[in-house]
Amino acid sequence: MEDFKFLSSTKIVFGRSSEKELGKEILEAGGHRVLLHHYGKITHDIGLYDKVVSSLAKAGLEVVDLDGVMPNPRLSLARKGIELVRREKIDFILAVGGGSVIDSAKTIAIGVPYDGDVWDFYAGKAVAAKALPIGVVLTIPATGSEASDGAVITNEDGMYKRPYHSDLIRPRFAVMNPEITYTLPRFQSMAGGVDILTHVFERYFTHTTGVELTDEMSEGHMRAIVSSLRTINSNPNDYTARANIMWGGTLAHNGLLGTGRVEDWGSHMIAHEIGAKYDLAHGATLSIVFPSWMRYVYREDVARFARFAVNVWNVRPDYQDLEKTALEGISRMEEFFRSLGLPTSFRDANLPTDALDELATKCVKDGPVGNFRKLYKEDVIAILSAAAE
Repeated sequence: MEDFKFLSSTKIVFGRSSEKELGKEILEAGGHRVLLHHYGKITHDIGLYDKVVSSLAKAGLEVVDLDGVMPNPRLSLARKGIELVRREKIDFILAVGGGSVIDSAKTIAIGVPYDGDVWDFYAGKAVAAKALPIGVVLTIPATGSEASDGAVITNEDGMYKRPYHSDLIRPRFAVMNPEITYTLPRFQSMAGGVDILTHVFERYFTHTTGVELTDEMSEGHMRAIVSSLRTINSNPNDYTARANIMWGGTLAHNGLLGTGRVEDWGSHMIAHEIGAKYDLAHGATLSIVFPSWMRYVYREDVARFARFAVNVWNVRPDYQDLEKTALEGISRMEEFFRSLGLPTSFRDANLPTDALDELATKCVKDGPVGNFRKLYKEDVIAILSAAAE
């Protein structure tokens, strides 16, 4: 096990009608003038906007609205938000939505006190020293951004999608009511669930030894998410399954499961490029990339992939042929993705396959990606080519 520091400072307000606590939570966090950042029409359609505004009004908070967030959040809107916050003297940002809204809010939060362009942080040219406080009303369990130190933004100039990490952008609180997720379209629910699973994958597939505790935690987490996704696939209004998925999204990405381990993240970097290029939901890009990545790298540690097959996908172990066991686990995972209605290839998602070189070049622009196996351009092309079939 590696040495580590662990911080998970976000307060979680979880359960039915938890959004009623919003005003109180913002006041406790020192907010008075609030930027309400959200999707727009979607927030109104599910009846959440009025509930949020009502809670803020009862607390005597002043509100400035900024909507228009889209999947794979855009740098241009974040820049607009930075100027708006400065002009209106906002002191707190409330993100109402999923990972795209939260990441856009985080980008605004670090951009406001910075004299340069906020893209500097994502381009590796600057490190954030200050940030405005952020709160979250989570509507889509997926990215885990509601309690993480990370954000991802897409720069339209070149369509580069890049992450940034800093404890300064961990939200002060996250309000999480599983009932809100009943209205999500099936595809969005399933894509979010796969995003959650893959956050565990990125930590589970490691060469770090002596991490049995987090191995066991990760395997239990994956089994619970798989079971809960199967439940809501047939019964979308099952509160218990929805609650497990929502809480599971937070625990998958607040850093706990990665403690003491060298994490990978190569697949996410490849998936980011697909999402930026084709505007596909992040969970769907991951369901395309992961089966191909696994088949490309599993020989780096066949025993770990065999354990994954047995302990997560209930494959009967073949002790004379661990490779067979490992490959069966990957196949069962891929079939599970398909059962949720998610693509596992470019063809399934109706994506063209004429830009694989471009995607790979962007992916490794700043150097090789991943740690379980370092991926260079030729590796990324091989993974993309397999996913394209």
